[in-house]
Order: sequence, then structure tokens, then C-alpha cells
Amino acid sequence: MGKLVINQNLISKDKADELIKICPFGAISYEDSRLDISSACKMCKMCVKKSDGIIEYVEEVKASVDKSLWNGICVYVDHCGDKIHRVTYELCGKALELAKVTGHPVYALVIGSNLGEGINKLLHYGVDKVFVYDKLEYEEFRIEPYTAAFCDFIEKIKPSSIMVGATNLGRQLAPRVAASCRAGLTADCTVLEMKENTDLVQIRPAFGGNIMAQIISPDTRPQFCTVRYKVFSEPKPSENASGEIIKMDISDDKLFSAIEVLSSVDKPKDVDISESDVIVAVGRGAMSEAMRKYASELADLLGGVVACSRPLVEGNLFDAKRQIGLSGRTVKPKFIICLGISGAVQFAAGMKSSDCIVAINTDKSAPIFDVAHYAIVGDVNEIVPQLISRIKEAKSDV
Repeated sequence: MGKLVINQNLISKDKADELIKICPFGAISYEDSRLDISSACKMCKMCVKKSDGIIEYVEEVKASVDKSLWNGICVYVDHCGDKIHRVTYELCGKALELAKVTGHPVYALVIGSNLGEGINKLLHYGVDKVFVYDKLEYEEFRIEPYTAAFCDFIEKIKPSSIMVGATNLGRQLAPRVAASCRAGLTADCTVLEMKENTDLVQIRPAFGGNIMAQIISPDTRPQFCTVRYKVFSEPKPSENASGEIIKMDISDDKLFSAIEVLSSVDKPKDVDISESDVIVAVGRGAMSEAMRKYASELADLLGGVVACSRPLVEGNLFDAKRQIGLSGRTVKPKFIICLGISGAVQFAAGMKSSDCIVAINTDKSAPIFDVAHYAIVGDVNEIVPQLISRIKEAKSDV
């Protein structure tokens, strides 16, 4: 990156008027014998070439970081009491995979109160060290003390890379900690790769899913990223525990919070399509009321749930919690059947890791067939009722 520097002592009224006419973005102004460049500047450098030294382009010196001082791949443990969110185990598995490239240890960071034996489960997932901040002030999630503990951990341990689950809590905490450490953060990564020089390649869809952006932070440490639930596979836990649990301490003056939690209540359990093993997904081609009823009946017969693509949420036909895709939920069921869904990149990115994908569409060139294991070219209005009838017959014969 660079910046434009103006040598005010060389400027004159005539030269200023000339530079104002040169700028194609109207970013240059002259007032009270002073030349200014506004935020409208696009760094085309036209003014630099025509200014005779009045305006100069100066490259900014990048701050370097000693990467050898930063060691380890850390997973933030998202939990509620003793119950650890499954995304944590998925990230532990990915961390182990990335650590093979650099030989770094794998850490887990736990912040909470009266954590009990739940954290011992992490030792069955290949974690080398589990760092625990256990204080009464962490009983309820409050952003200031949680951030203080996270930053204290980073200052003392210096992990090279940090992965956080893109849960409601993770999406609040990760940006705050990254900003406090003056480090970058890549949100909702779908692919993570590690270079031998410890640079973490963070890949995520951009521009509405039209490109896959590869993002690295070569000049800062630690490297932060958030990852959605069900993006990576959850490893099987080992029978024997390994690694160690390390108790961490932090001074009380860092635990202040302007937030006072008066009470907390359990949220009523709602349908979570991310947890379902069977999904019937409805798209624009099956959005009629009759087809929605068929989809619900099919889901009941298969013991699954109904989900949808984005157009049906925008049409107020389904709740946003049932949407699959980049702007909805990421799912990884054992079986998913897609009814009348074309399969745009945004939708496919949210379900392509499913074990078995069946797609029904009238368009034989529909993108959904590129990710489907079984493709049926035809009208869902004719095929789905027959499918329901066959399933009922098969069940009655049992």
C-alpha cells in the first residue's frame, strides 16, 4: 500500500487549477492556498505524473513480524456449561490436519465458569494443550471479560493461527479479539490450507459466490478465521486421552464489564436443519402450496425436515432458519433431496458435502446436477407424488 504526499510549498494557483482539471474523480480541491485530496481519490496517479513533483506517491513500509515467535494452532471452544458445540470438534480435526504441515502443536482455549469434566473430552480429539480460564465472571457471556481473557491468552502463548466457530457467540467474540490484537479476520471460511512458512490460506466465497477468495495475513500474527458448523468433518474421538489441561489466570482489573446480566432463560428448542440427517429441500420450481405440502409429507415419511433455497425465504414462504446456503445454514445430512432447485453456487456451497444428494429438476443442464449423486430430469409435480406413493407402499409391506 502507498499514499499521496503533497508538497504544499511548491503549489501555485495556476498549477492547482491544472491539477483539479486533471483528476478524473474530482478528488482534488484548492482553498486558502492549500491543496487537498479527498477520499474520492482512486489512486490512479494521474496527478503524480502531471504535477512536476508537487504530488508524490510514497510506498508505506510494511511492519514485519517474526513468525518464529508465534507457534501453535488454537481452536476456541464454544460451549454452554459442560456441553461443547460440535463445531469445536470439527475445528480440532482441521487443526490437526493443518499442524502436520508446520509441526505446530494444537491448542484449545476454554473460557467459562465451573467447567467441570466437560473439557476432558477435548483430550480425546488430539489436542496437545487445553488452556482454561475458569472464573465466576465468565459464568455468563459478556464481551469485555471474554475478550480480555482471549487477549491474555494470545499475549502469553502466542499462537500462530486461531480458529473460531461461526456461532452466534463466535461471531461476536472473534472480530472484537482480532481488532484488539490488530490482526485480520476472515469470516465464514469454507477451505483452510497451511503453507510451510505458517501462513494460513483462508478461502471463502466472495462477490455473491462468484469467486473463491484466497486470503492470507503474511505480516500479522495471530491469524484469525471463523468457520461455519458442518463445513469440516468431525473426527472420531480416540479411546485414550492425550495432552494436558493448563489452568490460566488473569488479573481481576481486566474482568470489568459495563454489561450486567439480570437473568437468562433457555431458548425454546426450534428446528435446526444443520442437525438433521434427512432433508427435503424446496426451490423455486416447487414453491406452489401443493408442492410444499408434498415436501412436508415426504419429509415426515423419511424422518427428516423441510428446508428451502433463498427465493422461498424472500417470498415469505419459509422462515430464514430453514434456508440452505451462504446466507443461510450449512448442512451435511446423510440424505438430501432437492426439489425444483437450480443449484446456484450460493446454495450448493451450503450442502455439497452431504453424504447422498438426489436432485429433481426439469432442466437437464441445472447446476445442481453437478453436485448431485443421483439426478432425475423431470417435473417435481409428477415425480414427488409417485415417490410418496411408493414409499407408503414399501412401508405397508414391512
